[in-house]
Amino acid sequence: QLVEMVPAGVDHAVAFLVDAKTLTHPDRPILVVNLYDYVEGLEDQGKGPQRGATFRVVPSEMWSVQNNLTISNMDWEEFAENVDGDGIFRGFE
Repeated sequence: QLVEMVPAGVDHAVAFLVDAKTLTHPDRPILVVNLYDYVEGLEDQGKGPQRGATFRVVPSEMWSVQNNLTISNMDWEEFAENVDGDGIFRGFE
């Protein structure tokens, strides 16, 4: 629902959400939502197949996700493919 509520022209790459799982899980994993998926040649830029995709991140690693995705230093997949078995990104080992 969040992805559909984002106004056109907003240039935020991701959103961080606190939900029931964040508040009840011992690691407090925050939900990360991909708001902008760039795909070269796509007519409707920003609405690639990874738009709306999610993973979770522990609070101590939020800075890494936010900083690197915001400046396009790293791609969504680099974080999403490095989550643990429970879907939580705890940093690069």
